Amino acid sequence: MLHDTLGLLLAVAVTAANIGDRDAAAGLLIRLRRLHRDITLVWADGGYTGSLVGWCRDKLALTLEIVERTDDMAGFVVLPRRWVAERTFAWLMNSRRLARDHETLPATSEAMIR
Repeated sequence: MLHDTLGLLLAVAVTAANIGDRDAAAGLLIRLRRLHRDITLVWADGGYTGSLVGWCRDKLALTLEIVERTDDMAGFVVLPRRWVAERTFAWLMNSRRLARDHETLPATSEAMIR
């Protein structure tokens, strides 16, 4: 799921459970680039590090900035921009239909999120 700084959805991709988030991110970022050509910066959590950062820069002309939690942080710490993602997830979970997966096809799940 990609959303803007207000938490409004820009693009959604539902995949099978055996596909990792980093693997699915490439397709989602391509979809983002096609739908929203004016976006140049994407914030992501630490799970999206690695070759994806360079791939975004070289292939999509996107800056993928990783918001990481450092090892010296103790307890609960609000990470920059991470709270927007958590708020969006909370909004989606207000819908009882999205709280549990009742769909058979990933496309149906995407439609329900939209």
